[in-house]
Amino acid sequence: MNHGNFQLKTSVAHVTYFNVSGKLKSMDELKAITVQARASGKKIVFTNGCFDLLHRGHLHTLREAKACGDILIVGINSDRSVKGLKGAGRPIFPESDRAELIGALEMVDYVVLFDEADPYDLIAALIPDVLAKGGDWGPDKIVGSDIVEQNGGRVAVLPYLKGFSTTEIIERIKG
Repeated sequence: MNHGNFQLKTSVAHVTYFNVSGKLKSMDELKAITVQARASGKKIVFTNGCFDLLHRGHLHTLREAKACGDILIVGINSDRSVKGLKGAGRPIFPESDRAELIGALEMVDYVVLFDEADPYDLIAALIPDVLAKGGDWGPDKIVGSDIVEQNGGRVAVLPYLKGFSTTEIIERIKG
């Protein structure tokens, strides 16, 4: 449904969002997009995170990830997933806000929400050419690296900007 500049979209949690950027996609939509992109010779890059408070470290990681290929897909943990990983009081911003903020960034081509604790099933469905994660993750700890490498892709460990994590920012705010 289209309302002026706003396109109505449904997420994993069956909540209705305004998908202003048009970048929020379902896993099935992304499977079709990646098949077509690969047929055109494009390299698919995938990264993921909670993106609970968007900060400079996120921007740095997303720019570096985009530089690894042609199409950047960003998996975002749903509210339920973030709460399970980070505990009470998180997420700070709801998944609809986080998806819209990440989708508004020029280096991001597509955004997808996932309910699981990690994006393993999403990575298995999409089979990106490059799996990119910030340098705070060791290569042996990057979820889905086995899938990507078994399918001829590579894992990119991106430089980490110290002092720019959501948890650190929350602690600084608390004083």
